Amino acid sequence: MRAFGYERARSPADAAAAAARTPGAKFIAGGTNLLDLMKLEIETPAYLIDVNALKLDRIERTRGGGMRIGALVRNTDLAADARVRRDYGVLSRALLAGASGQLRNRATTAGNLLQRTRCPYFYDTNQPCNKRLPGSGCAALEGFSRQLAVVGASEHCIATHPSDMAVAMRALDATVDTVKPDGSTRNIAIDDFYRAPGNSPHLETVLERGELITSVTLPEPAGGTHVYRKVRDRASYAFALVSVAAVLQADGGGRVALGGVAHKPWRMPEADAQLPAGAQAVTERLFAGAKPTDQNAFKLLLARRTLEAVLVDAKG
Repeated sequence: MRAFGYERARSPADAAAAAARTPGAKFIAGGTNLLDLMKLEIETPAYLIDVNALKLDRIERTRGGGMRIGALVRNTDLAADARVRRDYGVLSRALLAGASGQLRNRATTAGNLLQRTRCPYFYDTNQPCNKRLPGSGCAALEGFSRQLAVVGASEHCIATHPSDMAVAMRALDATVDTVKPDGSTRNIAIDDFYRAPGNSPHLETVLERGELITSVTLPEPAGGTHVYRKVRDRASYAFALVSVAAVLQADGGGRVALGGVAHKPWRMPEADAQLPAGAQAVTERLFAGAKPTDQNAFKLLLARRTLEAVLVDAKG
């Protein structure tokens, strides 16, 4: 690990301003992803800004009847919160399906959203990777791609986003709240938060330099039946081949988001509208324009069958 500077931030605005004026600065909270990347010299920040003292670790009701989740709320605490379990069950289930208990105890809400890809070529510094070194190429295109994206990818990157929590957040129509270096704030719909890879896959979110996530806001509870189903190669501590987050209503409608298939949680309102027609109609819309490789084309069928199982479970 390379040498780096370090400071403890005193407020969200101070943290954002420090990151903006310091070249190579990164925020650190739980460090469950960043520290691993620093040890491998995939991430080499010159300066770390510790945000753990910013009191962004509360879960509160909003005036509109929704819920505001602080950026520093630990995954374990969020999954266990009685209000989350009752009103946003898909989120609690998704969190418990991710990582291990030890990691959930340290991982934060904002850090979970900002995880880097788990593509094997991103982690292998001997291989070209446009996310790690822009313009170097994508080894996955002609390499091992079983775990990687089948939709939303580009000729420059076919990596998938690893978060389970983000998939549930997308099904719930969450909003990411931030503060900029000048002290101004903004609210970003989670569907707009992640950039498509295009020809610059190293730019993963719409966050500007120094911009700090302060919370995630959930709208008023949607009710219905909440299901999170994750299909993976082993029963624990593994990333999704395919996951389904669903909020299903008694009239047959609802919302569905998929994980493990794209650079971000994958959801389309026009696909949600097909729920009464069944899983095949939904996945045909979700995978319109899909470009799987020979190694991961099975994900199209796996996603449909997983959604079918979710719909059967929801009907009891």
